[in-house]
Amino acid sequence: MANVQLEFQASAGEADPQSRPLLVLGQLHNLHRLPWAQLRGKLQPRVTEEIWQSALSTLNPNPTDSCPLYLNYATVAALPSRVSRHNSPSAAQFITRLVRNCLPGGVNRCIVMVCERSEVFASACALARAFPLFTHRSSASRRTEKKTVTVEFFLVGQNNGPIEVATLKCLASATEGVRLAARIVDTPCNEMNTDNFLEEIKKVGKDLGITPTIIRDEELRERGFGGIYGVGKAALHPPALAVLSHTPDGATQTIAWVGKGIVYDTGGLSIKGKTTMPGMKRDCGGAAAILGAFKATVKQGFKDNLHAVFCLAENAVGPCATRPDDIHVLYSGKTVEINNTDAEGRLILADGVAYACKDLGADIILDMATLTGAQGIATGKYHAAVLTNNEEWEKACVKAGRNCGDLVHPLVYCPELHFSEFTSAVADMKNSVADRDNTPSSCAGLFIASHIGFDWPGVWVHIDIAAPVHAGERATGYGVALLLSLFGGASEDPLLNMVSPLGCNGDSPTEDMERDSKRRRLV
Repeated sequence: MANVQLEFQASAGEADPQSRPLLVLGQLHNLHRLPWAQLRGKLQPRVTEEIWQSALSTLNPNPTDSCPLYLNYATVAALPSRVSRHNSPSAAQFITRLVRNCLPGGVNRCIVMVCERSEVFASACALARAFPLFTHRSSASRRTEKKTVTVEFFLVGQNNGPIEVATLKCLASATEGVRLAARIVDTPCNEMNTDNFLEEIKKVGKDLGITPTIIRDEELRERGFGGIYGVGKAALHPPALAVLSHTPDGATQTIAWVGKGIVYDTGGLSIKGKTTMPGMKRDCGGAAAILGAFKATVKQGFKDNLHAVFCLAENAVGPCATRPDDIHVLYSGKTVEINNTDAEGRLILADGVAYACKDLGADIILDMATLTGAQGIATGKYHAAVLTNNEEWEKACVKAGRNCGDLVHPLVYCPELHFSEFTSAVADMKNSVADRDNTPSSCAGLFIASHIGFDWPGVWVHIDIAAPVHAGERATGYGVALLLSLFGGASEDPLLNMVSPLGCNGDSPTEDMERDSKRRRLV
């Protein structure tokens, strides 16, 4: 599926399913509301209305179901009829699975997605996850034809008019960002080292007319970035801090997204085992998601200052590698005693958030990272974990996740009880907890927050995406849709405004705040 082009159209037109295979997808009650006149041109002469109605009557989703309409050329698939309160109403994860399993093969294919308008964004992003871009299979290199999947939405329920051109453009930008992030995460470190990641950043910057700020190698040490430099100094390709900045006129606040970009994590001298090291190419998932989201956000128009901060390093083993017992001075000025070189992500993010606070003057700092294996135990494979100093933003993250399909669930935020886990006799703190049974995912996030200060007056949000960054052996592009939704209130795009839980869309959790507040739009 690496050579698949995904196209969103208001109308996919008519075609014989034998020449253009078709998948019709939606919740069963929505499929029943799809008029035969809407489908006839896409199914005839192979499928009659009687066959269509008969297929619908056989569907019994538990949680999903599918039925072939004509050989392997046309299929109808049903999503779960109900979802729980901690799931997305779009049933996004099931959309991806059904497309992978039920979409017929072919060079030119069509998907008709039947849903409500509020589910269009999440559904489109879920569809994108079914078509990864990266592959090195030798058979793929021999195929020269470009495959196309055309997606048409049929809207049911309230506000079920036709899809606007602006909406189609937004869906194209969002899904491009999802697939970009997934491609970077899927690419192994021998091709996606820090040099290559910087090229990806420069390419996005060129597309947007933005020149990135890059601090590399010894300059990191000289300027006090002890966390990033200490983690990456043993690698062949040197570590880097890169920043893409969008600074429009009339901005009322400054937002910083800080991404963990560990292109490979051996664990350092606290080395991982042979069963836990494979897959560590995915440790750059936070930075990849922020790159994809930044590109889509700026393309759709963003009203406020937005900085994407990429903390890039390879946690390698070598003569120059950081040792346990070493003490590093981080960009915040605080000293850290290293007691676990495999707890490296928090070190580079600590430098990143401190830079966002001190140098960028951010009002809102969000860091995203594949930070802890414990996240998958705490919130599972599908829900990222959120830790924040602001209760309203905690609620907003959960709601944004349900709106966009990138699910989120809160962690305990209680620094007065948990930060003592990092107590050091010789430095300001250690980098790994004393008790691994005491909410380690929360503690890892608190380590990052401590470098801007627990009394910092701005909004700090930490998203741990260690588990949902992949499904099986494939990257999901997790995080792109979440960022677009969460910050959609500051976008110029109507669709992103609609899926945002914050901002001037009539659904802000802080509507009672003063209208002249500097951070009135999102906070």
